[in-house]
Amino acid sequence: MLERHRFSLLLSGGGARAAYQVGVLRAITRLLPRNHSLPFPILCGTSAGAINATALACFASCYHLGVRKLEWVWKNFRTQQVYESEFYPLFSYLLRNQLQNLMSEQIARRPASLLDNQPLRGLLRQALNFNRIDRNIITGHLKAISVTASSYSTNNSISFFQGDDQLADWERAKRRGVRSSLNVEHLMASAAIPLVFPTVKLADEYFGDGSIHQLSPLSTPIHLGAEKILIIGVEQPRPDRKHLLSHYPNNAVVAGHLLDTIFADTLHSDLERLHRINHTLSLLSDKQRQATHLKPVECLALNPAFNVNEIAARHYHHLPWGIRSLMKLLGVRPDSESSLLSYLLFDGRFCQHLMDLGYQDGLNRLDEIRAFLEI
Repeated sequence: MLERHRFSLLLSGGGARAAYQVGVLRAITRLLPRNHSLPFPILCGTSAGAINATALACFASCYHLGVRKLEWVWKNFRTQQVYESEFYPLFSYLLRNQLQNLMSEQIARRPASLLDNQPLRGLLRQALNFNRIDRNIITGHLKAISVTASSYSTNNSISFFQGDDQLADWERAKRRGVRSSLNVEHLMASAAIPLVFPTVKLADEYFGDGSIHQLSPLSTPIHLGAEKILIIGVEQPRPDRKHLLSHYPNNAVVAGHLLDTIFADTLHSDLERLHRINHTLSLLSDKQRQATHLKPVECLALNPAFNVNEIAARHYHHLPWGIRSLMKLLGVRPDSESSLLSYLLFDGRFCQHLMDLGYQDGLNRLDEIRAFLEI
């Protein structure tokens, strides 16, 4: 596997949209025999992408098995496995959070949020065996797994990584890499969508979704030794023409725009910067290139070729009644222009729909993926 240690998989965040990533990963199984290990031994994930990446790390010795495990979880998802969705516990949780605002700042408070994702913590403990990660690193099937979270304490992006002994911590402007033994709390921190899910305390810092302060998503795989990075995102195609709203956007539309920005825009900027660096390096002589201490890095990005929000709207009625009531209070309805629903719709039927379309997208670009991964 050592000859493949320059290949990396980067999975971005996106809540329930991350089911799409599993469909693309399934398409890649068509390129490999059943007992083949990971074709990209460096795994990097953020938010829901971090959960998918960690699951693959646990089954790094058999890529097919890891993808099948992920498929089974996503297609059998029920909303209540991710966050409290029944009417009484949902609204009592919201009421307790509001009452906390009347308390003194000196009194210890519980983390406040729109939804209580304690059920997700239980699901992750049940589904993932973190002891497998070290075993896969020792046997060479995995070089590194990284989970990125955002520190509310320092405003830095922190990449918690577990990998072989040759990897070292790093520190750059607004971002750090910290060697860790990954556990459920790292995943809960990375997937704590701002305002939606509660913050998580790790050591002496408070963390939220890894996409918040992630100014350079490509930095982590590059620091871990990647030279070729396969990126599976969850951003839907942008409209060809300007979309004019007929009225002032409500809170739900604004919240959807904020999530779209958090999960996608920094990656676009980082890819643009990478292309400029690669082009500059191609113009230098070998001696000049060595003096820069930079190396060219290749990337291949895959994103949905369909409108995720339209599909989410078709599955709106699958939300539990309590969550539908809350969504209506926030201004989210089946005909809403907000993308908030597509991030929170953890329903197996919606997830299966995304996986099927992700699989088709992967098949459509399979020759391109095969060439990129040199399979």
